[in-house]
Amino acid sequence: MNIDQFAALITALSLAILSPGPAIIATIQAAFNHGRGRALPYALGLGAGAALWCLFALAGLAAVFRLHPALFSALKIFGGLYLFWFAWGLWRASMQDLPKAAGGASRGFMGGIALNLSNPKPALFYATLILSVFPGALSLGQQSVIFAVCLGTELFWYAVVAIAMSTAGARARYFSAKTWIDRAASVAMASLGLLLILETLKGP
Repeated sequence: MNIDQFAALITALSLAILSPGPAIIATIQAAFNHGRGRALPYALGLGAGAALWCLFALAGLAAVFRLHPALFSALKIFGGLYLFWFAWGLWRASMQDLPKAAGGASRGFMGGIALNLSNPKPALFYATLILSVFPGALSLGQQSVIFAVCLGTELFWYAVVAIAMSTAGARARYFSAKTWIDRAASVAMASLGLLLILETLKGP
């Protein structure tokens, strides 16, 4: 584990968070409609809920690696292909309208957690992202550091969005950058997928 790996993890995760999806749009609309006082707890709940999927992904990857090393290699190939699929979806989304918001600010912190836990897709995303950046076996200490970094990244960006999007001008500027945010995230995910596949095929 080194600084470059964590820089790649934070960059890819940040781009994925900021790519307009139902949860981040819910944060934006909550801030715009209800102000930061009500939107911020909701946004932090969304970030914490997303990070819990990181924890579940780390536990699952560790179990698979210990019990079935060959299956773990196959999982990495699948993960690389999934990142290609995810990247293609982001690229297509860059040319489409914004998705509808999910949930509402009235649900507060626990409502944000519940919303993100209701959608298991982040578990697969986290698993493949972690595999692409940290392709080897991870100790409990290393897993804890990765989780802390992902949790901090999730909370940071959701809080920034909730605070910044309390004004109509900031919201409009964010929406105008949607295409470039989606495309930057698409390129980053495709690159990670390619690196994961090549690293797995190369072997130890």
